[in-house]
Amino acid sequence: MSNALDKKETPILELAKRWVSEDKDPRTRQQIEALVAGNETAKLEELLRQPIEFGTAGLRARMEAGYSRLNQLTVITASQGLAAYVERNVAGAQVRGIVIGHDHRHNSRTFALLTARAFLDRGFKVHFYPAIGPTPMVPFAVKRLHAACGVMVTASHNPKDDNGYKVYWENGAQIKPPLDEGIAQSIRENSTPVNWDTKGVESDPNVVDVTEAMTAAYFDAAKALVSNSQPNGTAAAAALRYVYTPMHGVGAPFAARVLEAFGLPPYIPVPEQIQPDPDFPTVSFPNPEEMGALDMAKAVADREDAGLVVANDPDADRFAAAERQADGSWLAFTGDQLGTIFAASVLEDCRRKGIEDSRIAMVNSTVSSRMLGEMARKEGFHYTDTLTGFKWMANELADLSSQKGGYHAAFGYEEAIGYMIGDQVLDKDGITALGCFVQLATRLNNQGLRVSDYLEAQYARYGYFVSANSYFISPDPLKTDKIFARIRYGDDNVDGGIRRTAFVRATSNGEEVLRYPLTIGGFPVCYICDLTIGFEMSNVDKMYCGSNKQHQPIAIAKGECVPKFPVSAASHMITFETCNGGRLTMRTSGTEPKLKYYLEVRDNAYDRSIVANDLDAMSRAVADELVQASRNGL
Repeated sequence: MSNALDKKETPILELAKRWVSEDKDPRTRQQIEALVAGNETAKLEELLRQPIEFGTAGLRARMEAGYSRLNQLTVITASQGLAAYVERNVAGAQVRGIVIGHDHRHNSRTFALLTARAFLDRGFKVHFYPAIGPTPMVPFAVKRLHAACGVMVTASHNPKDDNGYKVYWENGAQIKPPLDEGIAQSIRENSTPVNWDTKGVESDPNVVDVTEAMTAAYFDAAKALVSNSQPNGTAAAAALRYVYTPMHGVGAPFAARVLEAFGLPPYIPVPEQIQPDPDFPTVSFPNPEEMGALDMAKAVADREDAGLVVANDPDADRFAAAERQADGSWLAFTGDQLGTIFAASVLEDCRRKGIEDSRIAMVNSTVSSRMLGEMARKEGFHYTDTLTGFKWMANELADLSSQKGGYHAAFGYEEAIGYMIGDQVLDKDGITALGCFVQLATRLNNQGLRVSDYLEAQYARYGYFVSANSYFISPDPLKTDKIFARIRYGDDNVDGGIRRTAFVRATSNGEEVLRYPLTIGGFPVCYICDLTIGFEMSNVDKMYCGSNKQHQPIAIAKGECVPKFPVSAASHMITFETCNGGRLTMRTSGTEPKLKYYLEVRDNAYDRSIVANDLDAMSRAVADELVQASRNGL
């Protein structure tokens, strides 16, 4: 059933009236009623006018009233639309069923039960995790049970007031286009909430509690990642002392069990953070990547004379680590450094198991380090990069492994501390990453080495790659659009003496002049890829030297200079490469009001001082030249 009101044209008080008539949750209904009584039309516009968008991450938003937020009403309509779409597009969908799990956040269990209700009403079998658990358990079960789809209710490492609705397709990987567009349309067609009753969901004969069976199967599958070179149970292994924090999330019992499955010594917990707490009381932001997030764990490690700190994010699909160095300081590994460490270790293990290099497949996202590509070039395994997100990487590895004489799907990662080791879970999995990392650290410890020594060995073999990834908070989409428009087309009023390209590109609407900067931090730009408008050009620096130093226009015919990756005008993403070995990608976030940038500089001569200076100059240029952070108040 479709909501008859056009939310773009309807007067705001009429939208509020519709909300109040539909919403059966007294808390959110009263929020809208109070705003109407107070004539707070601006807040009503914010909450009601623009419906929450269903994308490749599913849904993620703040939990409060309104069509633009996550609440019982929007979860019901999303589930109705998803169920209808899966029924139409997946063979035997009702019999194969849906897998549903949830984390410990406020409202997560209620949202999971409402999701189950919507699918039960369409005749689906529901494979249910009634207790809180980590995200990887849902994609694992979808694949293992050959289910039609899966939903995990979680907002991962977002602030405590957020929640999310993450969707997996029948292969166990996250949805990717055009599935997201089809599901979004189906949600619009089923936008009147029908059934709010969660009583009796768990006792319904079509609901199966899969916790025990799938948890046992998950840890049995994880044992395939145990290295056959691991001297389990030795005195040296017991000497490794390490601290673990789940960041107030759901990971602790699963972390303990994977370590046991790997035959590794147990962790030392951070007492204040070991129990699930949806308010995340000891951290300002429950993301182990954030500055200071591991401080409490480091303090415990110092007190307990432990040399290693390991962490999961709240839903345990991400993994982070820090290590005490010889001088007593702590090295917090970046996401790319961990990716390099995992890739090297996975390659060694594949070789020990007799898997030919040419059959080994590894992937990472295009904003992650190029070091993985250099490893592949030197070692001979198959490598490809993808767009950002495991929806692309996991599906790529699944496709590679399903080809005739298929590849061994060995490893995939993104710089945002997400790691997929093997293909038992077609998504990032912080639990198995934890087991594999501690396994490697134990082996190195037995040899008198640190993990940082292992990383240095990779730099010596493949070249020195260093990154500086960060973001600007940009809550105003119009300002963000303006920033990217200036990067793309220039602005004579504020550009000063910045030298720019003059690519005259033919489009279906006529011609446009692309005026990208020719230098970043003083370093010549040699490559540009713009996935918002669909433009890619190599050897840029050579086009603006010699006879063309005056920057004469260069004509680009329609259909020329098209990127290999899919193009989307719905978000911004531009990549520059510079002649000093630098690469910068700038993009908007799909789930947060952030303008993100990913900067890396490489030096094959292993001259760290040069790399550090170049990285600093380019980092300052991002803020001052490209984003103009001060001018834009970011």
